[in-house]
Amino acid sequence: MNSPRDTDERHTPIWRRPLALAWAAAAVIAAFYLRREHWGHVLGGWPYLVLLLCPLMHLFHGHGKHRSHHGREKDGS
Repeated sequence: MNSPRDTDERHTPIWRRPLALAWAAAAVIAAFYLRREHWGHVLGGWPYLVLLLCPLMHLFHGHGKHRSHHGREKDGS
């Protein structure tokens, strides 16, 4: 049989569990520290990230549209 504690933990939302709250607080503190102390390093990498996004956008954007344009040309419309 299930104990009352087991059924309570399954129905408790994750944001109400103490361990989840502790992990969330640690993540917020770590994000704040990284942003505060290393912001200059992050800003230095932005141009490279933008340059890396360009080829990715060309690879993954709009492949379905090319097929429809070719179909229109064949139909003559």
